[in-house]
Amino acid sequence: MNTTYSANSVQRTAGMFSGQSYQGGVLIIDDEQDIRTVVRMSLEKHGYYVVEAEDGQQAMTVLNQGEHPMVIDVIITDVRMPHINGVEAINYFQREYPSIPVIVLTGFPDLHFALHLMKSGVADYLVKPVDHEKLTTAVANAIDARRLDWFA
Repeated sequence: MNTTYSANSVQRTAGMFSGQSYQGGVLIIDDEQDIRTVVRMSLEKHGYYVVEAEDGQQAMTVLNQGEHPMVIDVIITDVRMPHINGVEAINYFQREYPSIPVIVLTGFPDLHFALHLMKSGVADYLVKPVDHEKLTTAVANAIDARRLDWFA
C-alpha cells in the first residue's frame, strides 16, 4: 500500500501487506529521501508499517492525520533538518505523544549531544549509515519498552 501526498512527498506503506506479520508502526523523519527509502525498505522487510516525512513540520502534520496517532509505535528522526529541526520535533512529540518512543538517526555524531538526548528520554541514538540489524533491533526494543509501559 503506497500513498503519496502533495508536493511534499509523504509515503505510507505497510510491510504487513507484503506477507510479513505486522510488527508495529514507524514514522521516519529525514530530509534526505535516500535515507528515508533505505530505512523504510529495511523496516518493511521486517513487517513494520512505515510513514515518512521530510522534516519536523511535515512529521507533526502527518502524525496528527487520520489513524496515525493510533498506529505509530516509534518515531525515528534526524536532527539537522529545515523548517522544524529534529530537536524541536522531539520536544513536540515528547510533549504531545509521550508514550511514543523516539529514536535519533543522525549523520553528525556528538557524544555530549547524544547523552543529553538520552537523558531527556530519547530511546536510542544511531549514527548514519546505520547497520540494518542495529536499526531493527533499536525499533523492536523501543516498541517492546512501550508495550511494557502499558502494563506498568
